[in-house]
Amino acid sequence: MALNRAQILKELEPGLNAIFGMEYDRYEREHEYLFTTENSRRAFEEEVLFTGFGAAPSKPEGAAVTYDEARESWVSRYNHETIALAFSITEESIEDNLYDTLGSRLSKALARSMAHTKQVKGANILNNAFSGSFLGGDQVALLATNHPMIDGAEQSNKPATDADLSEAALEDALIAISEFLDDRGINIAVQARKLCVPPELVFVAERLLMTPGRPGTANNDVNAIKQMGMFPDGFSVNHRLTDPDAWFITTDAPNGLKHFERSSLTTKMEGDFETGNVRYKARERYSFGWSEWRGLYGSSGA
Repeated sequence: MALNRAQILKELEPGLNAIFGMEYDRYEREHEYLFTTENSRRAFEEEVLFTGFGAAPSKPEGAAVTYDEARESWVSRYNHETIALAFSITEESIEDNLYDTLGSRLSKALARSMAHTKQVKGANILNNAFSGSFLGGDQVALLATNHPMIDGAEQSNKPATDADLSEAALEDALIAISEFLDDRGINIAVQARKLCVPPELVFVAERLLMTPGRPGTANNDVNAIKQMGMFPDGFSVNHRLTDPDAWFITTDAPNGLKHFERSSLTTKMEGDFETGNVRYKARERYSFGWSEWRGLYGSSGA
């Protein structure tokens, strides 16, 4: 239904001092701190895990060498969604508005809605990271204690008992990240990059990562996490996280959290010959997901 004069009565009369409600600053592009963005030219993208070899065994003198097999394992698929929103304004509303160009003002609101949706969809990868209803290519949640390996063993990228954000919890997480193995059980050098928290934990994160001494103690010890540069990218706040005590650590493992952009944001405007109404539309296609679960570590809080 087109926006008509009955919906903008105050803007058709003189004496109106201000029109407000759409000029707020925005929390936007927060997904860029978490996701690697790649362009896509297909309806969907797939990424496959290819496993290497296990540890090399000793070969007795005169014995045959042992053969191993490298092979494809599970696949992660990114299905792109089409996100679109539109509005329409009657010809009379445009003509009789005394204060502003309706199309320009509402186009800004349209852009804000599109940006908000994108940030929510990105944050939902973390919001659903502990849920068994949102599975990755290995058929377990993004953050889990039972990521399967080729030999039947399992690995974890979350604490066995979820813990609130604290110095001890971060130290345990950093140790766990440094002990990640590949899918054949070989140690790999994965390091933490950034801590991501909801707004409720911003002050805790600042004290844990930025104070020169150990936070919350009277001991004259250095803050080892800060001193050793364990979070080279610092921390970020995501305002679309829904759990007030969940926290997350991104790592430098390649092919972790990903955002594929199939079609960038485009806007169109056209008039209808019969009604005179003007229609505005915004549209984009993208997907959020993950391939390598080692790209993230997190806890849902105690």
